[in-house]
Amino acid sequence: MLAKSNRVSSMAAGLQGSEIIRLAGEINAKIKSGRKIYNFTIGDYDPNMFPLSDSYKKLIQEAYANNETNYPAANGIASLREAAADLIKRKLNLEYSPDEFLIASGARPLIYAAYLSMVDEGENVVFPVPSWNNNHYSFLSHANAVLVESKPENNFMPLASELAPLLKSASLLALCSPLNPTGTVFSKEGLYEIGKLVLAENARRGPEEKPLYILYDQIYWMMTHGETKHVNPVTLIPELRPYTLFIDGVSKAFAATGVRVGWAFGPDDIIGKMRSILGHVGAWAPKAEQVATAAYLNKVEQVNIDTELLNKQIHQRLIGLYNGIQRLKSEGFPVDAVSPQAAIYLTVKIDLKGKMSSSGDLLSTSADITRYLLDDADLAIVPFYAFGASNDSCWFRLSVGTVVLEEIDQVIESFRISLEKLH
Repeated sequence: MLAKSNRVSSMAAGLQGSEIIRLAGEINAKIKSGRKIYNFTIGDYDPNMFPLSDSYKKLIQEAYANNETNYPAANGIASLREAAADLIKRKLNLEYSPDEFLIASGARPLIYAAYLSMVDEGENVVFPVPSWNNNHYSFLSHANAVLVESKPENNFMPLASELAPLLKSASLLALCSPLNPTGTVFSKEGLYEIGKLVLAENARRGPEEKPLYILYDQIYWMMTHGETKHVNPVTLIPELRPYTLFIDGVSKAFAATGVRVGWAFGPDDIIGKMRSILGHVGAWAPKAEQVATAAYLNKVEQVNIDTELLNKQIHQRLIGLYNGIQRLKSEGFPVDAVSPQAAIYLTVKIDLKGKMSSSGDLLSTSADITRYLLDDADLAIVPFYAFGASNDSCWFRLSVGTVVLEEIDQVIESFRISLEKLH
């Protein structure tokens, strides 16, 4: 009988599972045993706490009632591509035709198709870490992942000076802002400097050589907080338009992660190849959801009301946790946090390495800290090494889409008690 490693492809054998899903298994086991767990791990919403807006939900129900259940067009129904184009023109002053849009079942298949369309086997993909899933997409597309570890003093956003030495040999620069897992964003100046590097590199290559592309994931762009402003490469440097592919969709800004409607927009030749790839895979967004999303996006005033409400509720949770962490820091505990900027994430530093628990366990790694807080404080968080950062990083992601606002003080107190036990 064949050994298990010989029963699957080398790609499948080498594919790593999600660290977040592994943590979720441990958390669910504790919940089933009766434990109350404060779960900050999953980048999703509790739909009972953050339900889909009534307007959007009604439109989906109407689409099914009207039997919108056959295959959609391969690139997405025209009315949705038009509505998405209107949205980004209205909000971001980016003018793309509906034919430059591709609709799919969320951002994930679009990112995968982008990798397959722009990167050949063995070519370099440059991306900062921590970041979400670029390591896995590089592996799936047989690309060579080139990681750049960003720094807390730069809010974990990469600098042009850090990327510059790597771009000459790269086919793709994968960027995300607002960034998952940090909830931080590019500054106008920082992204402009990176854009200039890409423009200069493509000028050096000339028209006969394959260009360096930017994959710009902006799925959280409508979720900025306070004075934070979202920026994108094409608005800053219009000459980057032929080299930039955007990833976007409804999942985060509308608390619609299960609706599965995403879109990419960018160079029409790239969009066309992505359409062919996803057509063979069958990764279309359901037609009823496409029809409903088109109608919803055209309700401009309602969309503004719904997004403002969601952002307010998310910001309340982020600020509540941030203030709680800062109180612990002021009391002398080895913790810190980055002030919330965007998305549904809080970036928190928990430097407990070298500490010992009351049971005599030495905390030596981020994994030790993660386990200790889960076991002792009933606090579930994700270490940055799950997003490609080094294993000795003391930074963690807290996701607030399932957080009960009234429980934040309890969370901070439980955290404090566990910190006090360490010596």
